[in-house]
Amino acid sequence: MELLKKRILQDGRCFEGGILKVDSFINHQMDPGLMKAMAVEFVRRFASTPVNKVMTIEASGIAPAIMVGFLLDLPVVFAKKKSPKTMRNALTTTVHSFTKDRDYEICISHDFLTSDDHILFIDDFLAHGNAAFGALELIEQAGATLEGMGFIIEKAFQGGSQRLKQKNVHVESLAVIESLDHCIIRFKE
Repeated sequence: MELLKKRILQDGRCFEGGILKVDSFINHQMDPGLMKAMAVEFVRRFASTPVNKVMTIEASGIAPAIMVGFLLDLPVVFAKKKSPKTMRNALTTTVHSFTKDRDYEICISHDFLTSDDHILFIDDFLAHGNAAFGALELIEQAGATLEGMGFIIEKAFQGGSQRLKQKNVHVESLAVIESLDHCIIRFKE
């Protein structure tokens, strides 16, 4: 997606340790036009995939997942990072956050993720794959079927995509970053 790559180069900020901030247009302040364009691209890439529900993890994945769900006319469910007292039939797992360098629990109600579901998972970043594997764990606990995972930005140098593909997961990333060495953003061709 050339539009996304151009925006990353224009407004993305790189920090040592492989961190890329895109909070001015994706995950703090959002550009709705860009979100729509990315959702259209996800819909195109997963057009032949049998899906009946879109899933993500709060909070940064919610906006792109909702756009995809809207275009596909499908419900969107998201895993919460803290189990509310009112949640019944909770499925839970622990995920390690690369950016925040801490573990946290994610949960989703089995009422909204069932064995009848064919899931398209959408998120903002794929780095080491920890959040994706956490989502996969919840999907497996529910007896649902993962049909594919879409990421706005993949940091290929951190290996998450390879780990997912080893588990035969269909992965689509809109912008794949090969390197952030010396805080220079290099895209994989």
